[in-house]
Amino acid sequence: MSERSDLPPDVTADPIKSGAAARSLLIVDDDEALRQRLATAMGRRGYKVSTASDVAEAIALGHRLRPDYAVVDLRMPGGNGLEVVRELHAVRPDMRIVMLTGYGNIATAVTAVKVGAIDYLAKPADADDIDRALNATGTKLPAPPENPMSADRVRWEHIQRIYEQCDRNVSRTARQLNMHRRTLQRILSKHSPHE
Repeated sequence: MSERSDLPPDVTADPIKSGAAARSLLIVDDDEALRQRLATAMGRRGYKVSTASDVAEAIALGHRLRPDYAVVDLRMPGGNGLEVVRELHAVRPDMRIVMLTGYGNIATAVTAVKVGAIDYLAKPADADDIDRALNATGTKLPAPPENPMSADRVRWEHIQRIYEQCDRNVSRTARQLNMHRRTLQRILSKHSPHE
């Protein structure tokens, strides 16, 4: 999917919020439903939104459009969001980029910032959280999200990430997490904890 000129009129830039010109934003996520919801929500906040569903498309759009802002998912087919962040930052060093992921960890957050992201948000991040992160100024960090993930949810997300990285092999995942296999099976059989 490319430039979002096909959005309905109520999703285009709001002159009150955006001043003389709309702020351009590239949203990169392979989850179509999430990408479209976020594009609509950010359009209502005064951004001129373009979207991409994979690494190659994101890099091509980044070179062509040189947007003011970008929101990039970490895990995508054909590479990962860190490649996109690195390339977008090289194309336009002043671009404000926020990395999104459902599998947050400190090492990846540090890497994202090193390659050019200004912030790193765990999914599900809402449009207000993303807007605040994109527009945070100075050295002051943006305010924490109003509804952060619970400790149980963070633990569950971490276990799911390692499970996926181990190709959904329970024994291998249990070894990686230094956890008894049966304990891991019980955790995996439950639904995710509420936020």
